[in-house]
Amino acid sequence: MAPRRPAGPAVPEWVDPRDLDQSVRSALRGLDPRNAETVARHLVAAGGLLDDEPELALEHARAARDRASRIAAVREAVGVAAYLAGDFAEAARELRAYARMSGDESYRAVLADCERGLGRPENAIKLVNEALAAGPEEEELVELRLVEAGARQDLGELPAAALVLEAALGGRPTPAGLGHPELGQLRLAMAYADLLTDRGEDELAMEWYVAIASADPDDLTGVSEVFAEDDELDDEVDDGELDADVLVDDDLVADELADEEPVEAAPESQQPDAGAPAGAAVTPDEQFDGVTEEQLGDVTDDDIEAEVAELLGETPPPVERDHARLFQEAPDVAPEQQPPTN
Repeated sequence: MAPRRPAGPAVPEWVDPRDLDQSVRSALRGLDPRNAETVARHLVAAGGLLDDEPELALEHARAARDRASRIAAVREAVGVAAYLAGDFAEAARELRAYARMSGDESYRAVLADCERGLGRPENAIKLVNEALAAGPEEEELVELRLVEAGARQDLGELPAAALVLEAALGGRPTPAGLGHPELGQLRLAMAYADLLTDRGEDELAMEWYVAIASADPDDLTGVSEVFAEDDELDDEVDDGELDADVLVDDDLVADELADEEPVEAAPESQQPDAGAPAGAAVTPDEQFDGVTEEQLGDVTDDDIEAEVAELLGETPPPVERDHARLFQEAPDVAPEQQPPTN
């Protein structure tokens, strides 16, 4: 009895096996019809999920491989999905298997980049040189140059990486001379601008980014992310400056308050009338409204003038003056019984 195959991930409802490329459908005809149908559905699902969910796409490709490992297109699907999902070891194995089974060498740049992903930039450069010796087509040549420049950067050889990209861009390239090239040249220019950033040449790098954005209105290179990052950085700087200003102002206010003399609260009887409008000023004459001559006792005119001047802040308060006695009720005794005043 044949071993039971793993079920694999659930196939999305939107999958239609008729969407599979005709050449791949033809390759599946040697399988049992039901099995061929399942493999086709997993392959369509893998292709539809590659951009947004590469890990799930890889699961579907593996499920197809479990049912049809001898079909080159299936191994190709696994290799591509593994590469995009970041599983470079599996990607290299599957794409080499695909190359042996099909004779197609078009994934040489991807295989070299897998070596970079595995931390072996020297191997990547070796594979690039082997591919360059075979005379690749223009599209593959761009990919190989990108991988070579990246491997040089991995090795810390920034000048060598710059020479690779400059040669691929026609030698001594300038932002003004970029024009509106094909996507491959735009990708080379993007890699060159990134390299300039790594070398600390931010001003020149920004000139390249601007030129690339002008030549790439559909943002196929993803250059818009550079400007989005700059905007976020500017916002962070502005917020930091605002916070610093607020802190400085707070410190100044705190210092001013510390320098001020403490204000002594007036006696409760001197507080403004609770029924008065908020913020209403109390005049000197109103301070003594409702106070009778008997309550004032032996207070002289000089005493009253001095007290008014004190309230207005015109003179310092007299030494050892009993302010409270001005507002105390006179005792209910005859004048001859009152104690003599000093």
